[in-house]
Amino acid sequence: MFLVFWGLAVAARSGIERVTARRSEYPGAGKAFGRLAYIALMLLGVLIAVTVAFPSVTPAKLFSVLGVGGVAIGFAFKDIFQNLVAGILLLIRHPFRAGDEITSGAFTGTVESIETRATYIRTYNGKRIIVPNSIIYTEPVTVITAYGRLRSQYDVGIGYGDDVGQARAIALKAVKSIDGVLADPAPDVLLWDLAGSSQNLRVRWWSKPRRGDVVALRDRVLEAVAGALAASGIDLPFPTQVVLLHDQTEATDGDRTKQREGWPAGKNPPEPRPLNRIEIVGQST
Repeated sequence: MFLVFWGLAVAARSGIERVTARRSEYPGAGKAFGRLAYIALMLLGVLIAVTVAFPSVTPAKLFSVLGVGGVAIGFAFKDIFQNLVAGILLLIRHPFRAGDEITSGAFTGTVESIETRATYIRTYNGKRIIVPNSIIYTEPVTVITAYGRLRSQYDVGIGYGDDVGQARAIALKAVKSIDGVLADPAPDVLLWDLAGSSQNLRVRWWSKPRRGDVVALRDRVLEAVAGALAASGIDLPFPTQVVLLHDQTEATDGDRTKQREGWPAGKNPPEPRPLNRIEIVGQST
């Protein structure tokens, strides 16, 4: 009886894998369900073989023994069962498939395979990450390649003396000229921030979601936008900072009752300092 069920288990596993390989776009699911069918038939074969070999052992006694030991087994293999159930649910619901690029926790990469216990991810720097299915199923997962396109963006600063409309038109024309930037949805350029030393334009464009395409396209877009703005005389300013070396409290600073840079307004200002005293970073001369 054990050999008969062993043969049935092997045949069932092979049959499920062949059928799913021909008709399913998720080959990992066929392997997982074939393995589960094999284990189930083998366990059933062992139970039947034991009852045949030992007539005094009835199925009721076997199930009672398994029921008593099942609690201890459940506690001992709780994590394994959680990963198994999560793996089955992932294979049934298909939130992503092998070949998709996902982010799970701190790891981003391409899904190599989805097994009943864990999901295998190949990171962009060539490492293999094995993530338990219980973590994949219970925590947020970002599927980068879910919709076939991905939006990228970058902030470019121009000077406050430059014309925003002209700079926007130049940057948009440069982005549209790059091969690989999708025409629908169309790219756009927005005035996004008025920073301390620049007006920041946010350049946004859509492309195919594969990591290699996104990185290569980003390089070409930034090079084209920077070159076009510089060629048109648009300033790309560096951050600047103004440092005051006096606090406008000397006698020659004019009307000291009015608010000015570094000095508040007031009707009773303090007496001015002597003209020959200048404080710079804690030193007096």
